[in-house]
Amino acid sequence: LTARQKATFQWIVAVIMVGLLSRWVVPISWLQGVWYAIILVGASNATNLTDGLDGLLSGLMLISLAGYAAVFASNGQWILTEFSILWLAIVAGFLVINRHPAKLFMGDTGSLSLGALLASLAMIYGNVWILGSVGMVYILETLSVILQVLWFKRTQRRLFLMAPLHHHFELLGLSEPWVVRCFWALGVLGVLIWWI
Repeated sequence: LTARQKATFQWIVAVIMVGLLSRWVVPISWLQGVWYAIILVGASNATNLTDGLDGLLSGLMLISLAGYAAVFASNGQWILTEFSILWLAIVAGFLVINRHPAKLFMGDTGSLSLGALLASLAMIYGNVWILGSVGMVYILETLSVILQVLWFKRTQRRLFLMAPLHHHFELLGLSEPWVVRCFWALGVLGVLIWWI
């Protein structure tokens, strides 16, 4: 698919998902529906950008889903807790073959849908701001790409050696497994921030 076709498909899916949420889960206003569609597309693209090193996204998803499960359990939302744990188990199974050196790659289909999963859980939970902490690494990765593009257009120079951010650290000479572990640690920090 071209970038335009992919973006069009993402927006169509986001609008359908928001419509289903409003009809079957919790009624939402038109303005809130637009906001939720933006979050769905944004989260999908953020996890897609993060999927660049062996085990990076799958490990971060384990952390995010564990964070969600803990939050949902503390609020007595047992269906969401069980759903998060189910997905945690699925992603853990995938990480076994995706860790360095990866034997199988996730690709756009997996990374885009995992971002939509995180956004959908936040919407059903009723507080999309949880993505700011549980999804902190995905946001940083996305910001690195946005800043790189804006800085290059303005100065014709790169702000980072390469974007997304995980590639910048690789080009600084850090090993891929080391970068992945550091980003996992940052993901854990993001989850802990929600509890502070």
